[in-house]
Amino acid sequence: MVINKHVIMHPTLLSIGIIALCVPAVAAINNEIDRRAIVRAFNPRRNVSSKISPMQVGNGNFAFGVDMTGLQTFNPFATMSTWGWHNRSLPTTPGQTSVEDFVGLDWWTHAKLVNYNQPNPAQDDISQWLIRNPSRLNLARIGFSFDGQDTTENHLQEKTQELDLWAGKISSSFRYKGATVHVETWADAASDSVAISVESELLANGSLGIFFDFPVPSEAAKFEDPYVGVFKASGHSTSLRQQNQSATIRHDLNETSYNVSFNWDSKAYVSGPAEGTHRYVLRPLGREKHIALAVTFSPVGERSELPSVDQIKAASTSWWPSFWNSGAFVDLSETTSADAIELQRRIILSQYLTAVNSASTLPPQGLVNNGWYGKFHLEMVLWHLLHFARWNKYSLLERSMPHMYSDFLSSSVERARLQGYEGARWGKMTDPTGRSAPGEINSLLIWQQPHPMYFAEVEYRSFPSASTLKKWDTILTATADFMASYAFYNESTGVYDLGPPMYPVSENTNPNATINPAFELAYWRFGLDVAVTWKERQNLPIPLKWVDVRDNLAPLPLAGDAFALYEGIQDMWAPNSTTVTDHPAVSGIFGLLPPPKNGPPLNMTVVQNTAAKIRETWTWNSVWGWDFPMLAMNVLRLGDVDQAVSYLLDPLFTFDEAGYPGGGSRVPTPYFPGSSSFLLAIAMMAGGWDGQPGPHFPKDWKIKVEGFVPGL
Repeated sequence: MVINKHVIMHPTLLSIGIIALCVPAVAAINNEIDRRAIVRAFNPRRNVSSKISPMQVGNGNFAFGVDMTGLQTFNPFATMSTWGWHNRSLPTTPGQTSVEDFVGLDWWTHAKLVNYNQPNPAQDDISQWLIRNPSRLNLARIGFSFDGQDTTENHLQEKTQELDLWAGKISSSFRYKGATVHVETWADAASDSVAISVESELLANGSLGIFFDFPVPSEAAKFEDPYVGVFKASGHSTSLRQQNQSATIRHDLNETSYNVSFNWDSKAYVSGPAEGTHRYVLRPLGREKHIALAVTFSPVGERSELPSVDQIKAASTSWWPSFWNSGAFVDLSETTSADAIELQRRIILSQYLTAVNSASTLPPQGLVNNGWYGKFHLEMVLWHLLHFARWNKYSLLERSMPHMYSDFLSSSVERARLQGYEGARWGKMTDPTGRSAPGEINSLLIWQQPHPMYFAEVEYRSFPSASTLKKWDTILTATADFMASYAFYNESTGVYDLGPPMYPVSENTNPNATINPAFELAYWRFGLDVAVTWKERQNLPIPLKWVDVRDNLAPLPLAGDAFALYEGIQDMWAPNSTTVTDHPAVSGIFGLLPPPKNGPPLNMTVVQNTAAKIRETWTWNSVWGWDFPMLAMNVLRLGDVDQAVSYLLDPLFTFDEAGYPGGGSRVPTPYFPGSSSFLLAIAMMAGGWDGQPGPHFPKDWKIKVEGFVPGL
């Protein structure tokens, strides 16, 4: 499947308008910080390839990952794009031959049967097909061919590689059989194109070529990590057209077809494919020591201009400085402590990597690997994307927000209607069609529902206008309608309950026993309050049900003198129990979320006790990714800056030498919510929040910040 390709403003236009797009008037930037010097001080360098993370160039909708050769010679890192998706053939099992055949499972929900989008044992084939399809594609592998020799990276000497963050250029160099090879790798800012420039005597003597190879998606792997696709596989076809100094290779997989078009600047020809493969090789002719080529990926049938190498270089060297010079910035360069230096390194590299992997026209999942078949998770969009707003990079956020919600609105309204609810119930593990993959957790998770309210309120803070209100109003109305409809009025207690059945953030409870989880209750109240405020700002009628549910939600459950995961949970704070594992979402009640504006105030003694209980009893080897920034935001609001820094630099919260966040054993590495949530926490430290303007860093640190608007 190939969906409509993204549209990105040309870098020349961005360079003119990016400041206005990214930075609201209330956060004018003086640019007193030498941003270029600070950024380039953290250019990542390598002398050996990583086995799990590439160096990358890209633009948010397209990324090209490389090993030490500047290409994908030894490590088949991915070439991925927003539009590149693939559907396998549908099952042929009678009664399971179409998406419409899938029926899901019924669960008792408040004394009635409700159908949920879950794998049906009687329909295993179509259930599994829906989970795995569509999957994201690795569009191609491009690497060096060493004259047919069986060469490994160990045969190379004097290997060096540097990523110039300010220009978006990877420079690689190595020696092979006594000859030096210099490689530059760039990505276009406005198309799915990569530029490659090679200098070496090996080109002149015919012992170095450049290959193109094409995989098919893995049939079963939930996580294709770190490499995506299976090479030397059947079930797909490629064909070559070449003329003069250009060529196009077409790749066909079932109903998915796309072109890889490339041109070059010296005499060369393309041969292939080799027998039993889909590998083609571009080989120089004559005695040229140099070759440069521009490669563009595009769906078949879509008119796509092939930019030149010089145009790609110019676009990259224009776009990246405009990116770094716009929006907010944190300068810790005058603080010499190891903690400050490491925070600065993570700040810079996380900004680069999220711009490459998350600034997408679809909800991001990252463009390194294929976790969850490449599908995106709507409960994670807040962690993936909110930092762009907090760092005043609105031109990047607006690629996907709020149109993602608009695109998925009709399918979400239908999901709610079929279950007997009003409004729009947002899915979880989702593909570009808006369909949510079957799964028990997928269908019973609810904490993604208030996310639109958070995005909208943060945007309104920077752009308080009628156009902002109008842009989000339909989405917030549909969201609040579902939230009010989903809450169940408990006649015996006189309050509205959330669940059962449901899963909380941690996804580690019995769904039929999970009722009134603390974080979800707090987030529900926050979301409905924003929805009410949104109508007040527009002088529009406020649905009475919203107010009734907001003001009569069940109280936040307690276990002793601290918050409980959910109402009635046993042994909540017992050390080594399953209740103190996975995501410590109760910390988000006062951290990610501000204190409530309506209803009973938070008991700050309980909040403090909960933060202390987490530190004392949580099973830390079960914590990963965005948990550490969420914990940091909690203790920041409580005034403990040093503990916030400790959470952000916890040994379990890893970032490698190129800035990629570790995923651990449960998710693929890199796991980009780690990067974006880290930046969200840093924005809170730098910009502060209502009543507590920033910055909030250790007292003996010398810092400068620019361009932040206080958070909620």
